[in-house]
Amino acid sequence: MGKKGILVDMYYCTGCHACEIACKQENGFGVGSWGIRINEIITKKPNSDRVHFDYLPYFTPQCNLCAERIATGEDTKPSCVKHCGTACMRYGEIGELAEEMKTKPRAILYSPL
Repeated sequence: MGKKGILVDMYYCTGCHACEIACKQENGFGVGSWGIRINEIITKKPNSDRVHFDYLPYFTPQCNLCAERIATGEDTKPSCVKHCGTACMRYGEIGELAEEMKTKPRAILYSPL
């Protein structure tokens, strides 16, 4: 079994924070503690009054990909992936995810040390 990770296709992330909430509940994190955070990036288009919103998932050092939950067979994927409403997060082997990432122009790949 190879190293595992999470691939996030940021093109489809709506910033709903479901992953944050699922992670906090799964791990019992209190106020100010996170396994994953969604950072909102707002940019103004040049020569326009329009703004653009991007959502950038940030995995903190506390993220262990729900290792205990997966090891016990309770589930086959981390809580954040399971509860992502847009299904823009995928859990799997890091090599497979890296190949899939090549087809996604706005994606991040996370794997804990």
